[in-house]
Amino acid sequence: MVIVTGPWNGWPPKAPSHLYADDTSFAKHDVREDAMGRRITVVKAVVTAVAAAGLVSTTVTAAAAGPPSGSHGALRLEMLSGPARYVSGGTARVRVVLPRSVPLDAATVAVDGVDVSSSFVPDDQAPHALEGVLRDLPVGESTVKARVPGRDRATLRLVNHPVTGPMFSGPQQPDFFCSTPDHLAGFDLTGPFLDTDCSLPTRVDHYYRSTADTWRPYDPAAPRPADMTTTTTSDGTTVDFVIRWERGTINRFVYTIAVLDPEGTGPAALPHWNRKLIYYFGGGVAIGHYQGSNNQSESRYAYGLGQGYAIAWSTGTKTNTHYNLVLGGETALMVKSRFVTEYGDPEYTVGLGGSGGAIQQYVYGQNHKGLLDGAIPQYSYPDMVTQTIHVGDCELLERWMDLKVRADPSSPWGVWTNRTLIEGLATSDTVPNPYQQLTPWLPAPGSSECVNGWRGLSPLALNPKFGTAPGITPEQQAQVEWTHWNDAVNVYGRDPATGFARSTWDNVGVQYGLKALVDGNLTPAEFLDLNASVGGWKDPADAVQEGCPFVASACPADVDVWSARNITAPGPDGVAPRTEGSVESMRAAYRSGLVFDGRIDIPIIDWRHYLDAELNMHNARQSFASRQRMRERQGSAANQVVWFTDARPARAFDQTPMALAVMDEWLGNLRAHPSRGVLGAKPAAAVDSCFATDGTLLYRGKDAWRGIIDKAPAGPCTRRFPIHGTSRTVAGAPFDEQHYKCALQPVRAAIAHGGYGSWHPTKAETDRLTQVFPTGVCDYRKPDAGRPRAFG
Repeated sequence: MVIVTGPWNGWPPKAPSHLYADDTSFAKHDVREDAMGRRITVVKAVVTAVAAAGLVSTTVTAAAAGPPSGSHGALRLEMLSGPARYVSGGTARVRVVLPRSVPLDAATVAVDGVDVSSSFVPDDQAPHALEGVLRDLPVGESTVKARVPGRDRATLRLVNHPVTGPMFSGPQQPDFFCSTPDHLAGFDLTGPFLDTDCSLPTRVDHYYRSTADTWRPYDPAAPRPADMTTTTTSDGTTVDFVIRWERGTINRFVYTIAVLDPEGTGPAALPHWNRKLIYYFGGGVAIGHYQGSNNQSESRYAYGLGQGYAIAWSTGTKTNTHYNLVLGGETALMVKSRFVTEYGDPEYTVGLGGSGGAIQQYVYGQNHKGLLDGAIPQYSYPDMVTQTIHVGDCELLERWMDLKVRADPSSPWGVWTNRTLIEGLATSDTVPNPYQQLTPWLPAPGSSECVNGWRGLSPLALNPKFGTAPGITPEQQAQVEWTHWNDAVNVYGRDPATGFARSTWDNVGVQYGLKALVDGNLTPAEFLDLNASVGGWKDPADAVQEGCPFVASACPADVDVWSARNITAPGPDGVAPRTEGSVESMRAAYRSGLVFDGRIDIPIIDWRHYLDAELNMHNARQSFASRQRMRERQGSAANQVVWFTDARPARAFDQTPMALAVMDEWLGNLRAHPSRGVLGAKPAAAVDSCFATDGTLLYRGKDAWRGIIDKAPAGPCTRRFPIHGTSRTVAGAPFDEQHYKCALQPVRAAIAHGGYGSWHPTKAETDRLTQVFPTGVCDYRKPDAGRPRAFG
């Protein structure tokens, strides 16, 4: 059993220990530092892993084992602003917990021998404790010592990093471009930049919410604006809706902190701050190399500010800036550290954000314990990097079907809904195709999620010649390797043969359309032709620039909606080579935490509009892919609640305020009764649910989504909101798709165990299968071949 004696966010104050239920036995009373820089006492004990690993409060377990030797009632130091090894910008907020018998004014605190006791005041969130902010810490290691007369000392070692970073994300990109003037204007900033790290002076201004639902500059010395609105906070207080908005740069990205401040008191008081923090994570898709732009509706989230929440935000935690979530996690730690040191430690921090903002909550909740106390991911996916697996299939499959229709207008692939058979994703015969003018031989209307939701994502993620950033010259663009793999090259590494970043994308052995074949919806001849022709993506060294519509100057003469110029071509045998990914890069993705592997123990309310009918990329299955991973890795996903709101015929209701209210109750219960644990603290509304288009409740209950990742009859919400598959699930992969690279089996072995249903290939068909799959076909009974052994 591992007992953390200094949880870095100091929450909950009455239960400072955390149980890691998958640990079993350790040497008695061994004191060390965990992966997050927290001091831990390891007690010799054997515990039985609970079904919901990490979800049971430690108070009961710790009491059963007895207090750790030397820590019960002892003087101790705790980090509040972040892990001790990851201090940034020269500041840290620290708590000193004193024995009950010692007066608070008896404690002294020193940093590297210099007395800083005057920086500490009574802690308002922990009994019999002091807290203070240490400033001007040198880069590198410092030692904090606290002492009281006649008692042992407490020592804490801090490691401070420059505010420009990095801390642990590795060497920074040399080809990094500062925000353009237009994007800086979105922050009401003009520059100039202070250095080559795109640093900006920290600036604070006040703004008021107008009757036009916009933010306008506020001058406290001027008469009250006639169009100023008021807001009623969650405690019932009505005040002028005026906020303090801080902007600056951290880790080379622009950060913002906003909080309700009608009296202009600033961080020293803030009487209308509810002592709760929303970290708003931004979505979108980008390949990095740029400082970023503002999302006004997130960085100054009006509803949250009006309720009294503080809002933290950064271009570095916005996936429309970059998708290197090691760098993003580092940035989030640094931004929250800034907030805690300057504004105080919140009662809790809850994540909010959609799409890539939802991915960040799952990934950072897994990788950085204590950063978030709760999460409200919207339009979620488990992660970005395993989404590329099936997204990379889309244009390969669309091209095969489109060419069949062009050759024969009566082809069954001219019926759009048939495309689900091999793509798995949603399709429609009524949704318009946004690329119809470029492919006029295809039936209209009609489209697929591959086209409507994902077109353009393959070249963006895979083609080193395609991407760009605002404000750069063609010469600068040509010097950058524009792929996701290069953006996170510190994780993936480089191919020593080509010098390009290693890629995880792999489709060797994938039998596209296997389920359709087994179900009788695809003939053996079609199955063989599909898998021989579909091909893969060229190596980065062989990639060429895209055509129309991705390069506007190529339109309309050079139409290539599928990026066909970067798809492998058939050889003399008529077989197009598949793409083999780097196993080293796959294993690195797991080890770095870029893959959400299901280990997360905080309260989660996963909400989305149901958008499958729109062929939107935010398809409904993704909430349950996360759930499946959680069940597999920690035995339970009971800390995750899934809500859908119908969006047919339109997105008419936002369930986010309700989710915030339920999360507030959940975290409040946990704070008040930590012994109940995450599951015992659940309020009645924190349960799987589905809602009508107008937001009214349709059904609430544990069986709401039955039948999606189990074999039980469909639950009430499952019946109303159909879940689709992907190209890999209809090729035999498991529901959560966590297979970068499938294990292979010989074709004859797949035939022998009945892998093709009622089809029993002739010798000629078997020979062709072997020619198409010379190294074998996927055997999804075995785990991901790219998964490190340590991950099970």
